[in-house]
Amino acid sequence: MKGRWATLALFILAVMVAGLSIGYLTQPGEWYASLDKPPFTPPNWLFAPVWTLLYILIGAAGWYVRFVEPDAYAFRLWMFQLLLNFIWSPLFFSAHMVGAALIVILALVAAVATFVSRTWNTARPAALLFIPYLLWVAYALALNTGIWALNPFA
Repeated sequence: MKGRWATLALFILAVMVAGLSIGYLTQPGEWYASLDKPPFTPPNWLFAPVWTLLYILIGAAGWYVRFVEPDAYAFRLWMFQLLLNFIWSPLFFSAHMVGAALIVILALVAAVATFVSRTWNTARPAALLFIPYLLWVAYALALNTGIWALNPFA
């Protein structure tokens, strides 16, 4: 049992370190500040605490489908959505490719929703851990779409 909790902690830590590192390296700068944004854009300070919590939930869900209720397909979905998650910030904030980031986040929403659907009956705790993430990513999709629409040449 002790090893199980250590593995959970390592899963969460790995996801948090990777995600927060990417977030730190791709912080919104002058370019982002200069963009027109939809009126429902949250303040910048909100992103770090939200993503910290979400990365904890994401890590726990991945651990669950890998070790508690093993499901190889669900784990591959988990890894795929994480890859998409980690691609989005550099694409949007560093490369300033708002349209390409929109395509990635559409795929991310689909991957997260598919993970929830896949695990709902077989690994419900993992699915429930992903619900806040799905809601936030859907919100981020709306933000990305709004920024793309308001800044067609950004």
